[in-house]
Amino acid sequence: METTITSPYRDDIVISWPELHRDTRILCHALMERGPFKGIIAIARGGMIPASLVARELEIRLLDTICASSYYESDETGAQNVRSEVKVLKGVDHDGEGFLLIDDLVDTGNTARVIRKLLPKAYFATLYAKPKGRQIVDLCVKEFSQDKWIYFPWDIDYKFVPPLKKNRGVPKEESLPGDHDRG
Repeated sequence: METTITSPYRDDIVISWPELHRDTRILCHALMERGPFKGIIAIARGGMIPASLVARELEIRLLDTICASSYYESDETGAQNVRSEVKVLKGVDHDGEGFLLIDDLVDTGNTARVIRKLLPKAYFATLYAKPKGRQIVDLCVKEFSQDKWIYFPWDIDYKFVPPLKKNRGVPKEESLPGDHDRG
C-alpha cells in the first residue's frame, strides 16, 4: 500500500534579499540595546547568512556555528521541508553565556529546543518565528502563521514568467477575494 505524505503548509512566503537585509538591520537595532555580546553562534545552515549580516552591523568578529539537521528533502518538491529527528552534527564547548545565538527561522521549535538546552545562557534571536517555536527565542523580527512555508533567497531562483494572457490554456488556480460561490 502506497503512503502519501501531505504537507502541513497551506502556502508559501518568499523572502527577497532586500527584505532579508532590511529585517536583519531591524533585528540589529534591537540587539544593540541588549548587547554587547562576546560573539555570535550561527545555527547552520539557515542562520549563517543572518549571523554574518548581524556580525557586520554589530562589529562582532568572533563567530562560531552549531550545526544541526532536522529536515530532509521531499520527493515531491525537492525542498528540504520534511521534518525528521533533530541531530546535532557540531556543537560548541560552552553554555552560551555572553553569546548571541542566531537563526533564520524558528518553526515548530524542535531544533530550537535542542539547541537552547545546549546553550541555555545564550541570547537567542531569529529573523522570523512561527507560533509553535516563538516562546523558545528571546527576539524575532516577524511572526508568520504555522501553515506558511518560508523560502529564503538562497532557496530560490528567479526566472521569467510569461504574462497570464499568453497562458490561456492553463487552468486558473487562484481566485480573487470574494470570488467564491455564495450558495
